[in-house]
Amino acid sequence: MKIAFLSPFYPFRGGIAQFSDSLYLALSKTNDVKAFTFTRQYAELFFPGKTQYVSESDVNRNIPVERVLDSINPITYYKTAKAILKFKPDLVLISYWMPFFAAAFGKIAGMLKKEGVKIIGILHNVIAHEKRFGDVSLTKYFFNKCDGFLILNKSSEKDLLNLLPSAKYIVHPHPLYDHYGSKIDTAEARRKLNIPQDRKVILFFGFIRDYKGLDLLIESMKDLNDDYLLLIAGEVYGNFKKYDELIDRLNLRDKIKLEVRYIPETEIPIFFSASDVCVLPYRSATQSGIIGIAYHFDLPVIVTSVGGLAEIVEENKTGLIVNKASSVQLSQAIKKYFEERLKEKFIPNIKEYKTKHTWFNFAEDILSLTKTLK
Repeated sequence: MKIAFLSPFYPFRGGIAQFSDSLYLALSKTNDVKAFTFTRQYAELFFPGKTQYVSESDVNRNIPVERVLDSINPITYYKTAKAILKFKPDLVLISYWMPFFAAAFGKIAGMLKKEGVKIIGILHNVIAHEKRFGDVSLTKYFFNKCDGFLILNKSSEKDLLNLLPSAKYIVHPHPLYDHYGSKIDTAEARRKLNIPQDRKVILFFGFIRDYKGLDLLIESMKDLNDDYLLLIAGEVYGNFKKYDELIDRLNLRDKIKLEVRYIPETEIPIFFSASDVCVLPYRSATQSGIIGIAYHFDLPVIVTSVGGLAEIVEENKTGLIVNKASSVQLSQAIKKYFEERLKEKFIPNIKEYKTKHTWFNFAEDILSLTKTLK
């Protein structure tokens, strides 16, 4: 099958680009796949981070990609559709995660459908994390141009059907990343990060955004003794000032290690190898690739029961699930995890989980969905 895939790819940074690279490679094993991406993903005015691009030390998986779409230039919508049609695909996959791109994706999908091409939307989010006026109309515009959808968790199912009751879709959990290299010795990883060997290390990893609840995790540290250390690793979207002020107000400087910067892929093994548990204290979520990275390094997780996070955590087997996004419940779960020595118990279950949630299985489900589209 000939498959065109429109999505962020390398050299754009972030989880969706990494997701797209992995899916491209899985699909390419049995199909003719061509990747299409942006010349400009966001105008700088609308981008909250420092840069949209990877660092020189990030892993390049050498995926051939045609850069054609400028998200804010309608002329390129036509150019993108023309470039995809030149490839003569049987199927087009489009990654969707926020309404900002709905106008571009909807226009492109509409032009492709007129030529008889089937469109599947891969929905990383159905509803945007930070809601804005007009989101619903824009999202519906794109969704109505699609023939089918792949959603990454059951919690998104209701949102999709509220917007498009007739939607044809499948649900498949986020596959686990497998390209970050091997775990390194814990003692060595802690030496590299200048972390004492005897601390109980709690990892918060990834882009720092309001909905991810980092403030709750920081607050939870006041209920934990000095044996615990919170390692915060990731680039902040916005300003870290409010977190700094919270750390000082609660007198937690000695219990928190800050690496507030973009973490290139070559450094990821260090952070996960140095940690005893990865905590996702999110206030809202659909799913998270961070859990997949943690599992890759055999690291258990503690997550809040929001969105689809709990769907990829087997309670008391691969991690713990906190019912409410609160600092008290987070500290209680963290204490339980360490006091009951759950890491050693959870690691064999994580290894078994990894054998089931592969990119190959994910690609096969997409092909199965394609066969049902008329």
